[in-house]
Amino acid sequence: MKKLLWSVGLFVGLALSASAADQTLTGKISDSMCGASHAKMITEHPDMKTDHNCAVACVKAGAKYVFVSDGKVYNIDNQDFADLEKGAGRTVKLTGDVNGDTITVSKIAMPEKKST
Repeated sequence: MKKLLWSVGLFVGLALSASAADQTLTGKISDSMCGASHAKMITEHPDMKTDHNCAVACVKAGAKYVFVSDGKVYNIDNQDFADLEKGAGRTVKLTGDVNGDTITVSKIAMPEKKST
């Protein structure tokens, strides 16, 4: 009986630690109104001009930040994460705990500027 309980405890511990591991994904920070593409909104509102401007404006209007990677849109749990606005509309490497279609961000790495 002790071996069974120990085995179950070990399995549960490993399962919990595996699900809590951060993942790093490459994609774009967007907003819940536009999702994967800002094209329609920018066409309708040319003053927005860029994906960044569009995402920031949509969030200020009540949308939430989301993360788009390989065509999948993830909800971002911690909307107050410091670099979300800075990275909005840009391709970034985002690290966080992924749970289904929700990610809790722990790090955002902006792309390095290319030297000319």
